Amino acid sequence: MKKILLIATGGTIASKYTKDGLSPQISAEELLSYIPAASAFCTIDTLQPFSLDSTNISPQHWIQLAALIEKKYEFYDGFVICHGTDTMAYTAAALSYLIQNNRRPVVITGAQKPIDLAITDARSNLLDSLRFASHDRAHGVSIVFGGKVIAGTRAKKEFSKSYNAFSSINYPDIASIHDERIIFYIDDKDQSTRPLQFYHDMNRKIFLLKLVPGIDGRILDMLADSYDGLIIESFGVGGLPDYGDSSFQASLETWISSGKIVCMATQVTHEGSDLEVYQVGKIIKERFPILESYDMTLEASVTKLMWALAQTQDYDACRQLFYTTVNHDLLFV
Repeated sequence: MKKILLIATGGTIASKYTKDGLSPQISAEELLSYIPAASAFCTIDTLQPFSLDSTNISPQHWIQLAALIEKKYEFYDGFVICHGTDTMAYTAAALSYLIQNNRRPVVITGAQKPIDLAITDARSNLLDSLRFASHDRAHGVSIVFGGKVIAGTRAKKEFSKSYNAFSSINYPDIASIHDERIIFYIDDKDQSTRPLQFYHDMNRKIFLLKLVPGIDGRILDMLADSYDGLIIESFGVGGLPDYGDSSFQASLETWISSGKIVCMATQVTHEGSDLEVYQVGKIIKERFPILESYDMTLEASVTKLMWALAQTQDYDACRQLFYTTVNHDLLFV
C-alpha cells in the first residue's frame, strides 16, 4: 500500500462560511475525514504549512512547498497538495520548475465548493488525487481536478464557478479518472533518466504587462527600475504596436541595453505565439534579443522566467533554460 503525504494549504476546499465570506478553516485531518474510502488503497500522513486563500499565495510559498517535499521526499511514495483554485495553475507551474525529474508524483488539487457541503466537488477531487498519487505510473507535478490529470505546466483555470474549472492548454490531458479507474493517455515515466533536481529560489521581480489598444509604450520606462524581467502579453500571434511615436521600441531598447530580459507572449489562450508572422512582430524579433513563449501558458511563462532568472541573469544562459522543455511545458521553438 502506497504512503502519501497530504499537504493542506487552505483554499476553497478547506473553507467555511464566515460573516466576511468564505475563509479557510478546515484542517488537513478534517479533510481526510470526508473521504474514508482512501484508506482502502493508501496510508496518509498530513501536514499544514499554512492555511490561505490562494489569492494570498506568493513565490515564497512555492519555495516553502518545494523545500518541504524535498525534506520528505524519501519517506513517501507521493504527495498531494490541497490548494485554492485561483492561483493553482501558477503553483503547479512553479513546482514543476522547482522540482524537476521527480519520479514520484506531486499532485495539486482543490475544489470549487467546500468539502463540508452536501453537494461539492471537493470529495471526488481529493479522492481522485490520492488515487492518482498512489498509482505506479504517476510521476512529476500535475493537477487533478474534475476527473482530469493535467501536466503542471499546462493547466489553466477557465471557469470561475463550474466544477470542470481547469483545462490543459496546447497539450493533451495526462490521464482521466472515472469510477475508480485511471486511464493514461501519456505515460513517459520510463523515458526520463535525468537525476532528481530541487531548486531553492525564484526571482520575484517579473512583471506581466497586458497590452490594450492605445497603450503608451513609455509605461515600460516606469517599470524598468523595479523589475529584472518583463513578459508582454501581446495581441494575436504577437507583436508590438506603433502609434507613430515608436515609444515601445525606444523603451524596449532601454530594457535590453540594461541587461534585462524581455519575453513576448500572447493574450490568446490556444495555439501560442509566432512573432515572425506579421511585421509588427518580426521587426521586434529581428531587432532585439528577446524571448518568446510560443505554446507555453502564461502561468508557465511567468514562473519559468522567475525560475530561470534566479539561476542566471545572463541572456544566453537564461534563453537556454527558458527554451529547455520541463514537464511538457514547451513543444516547439
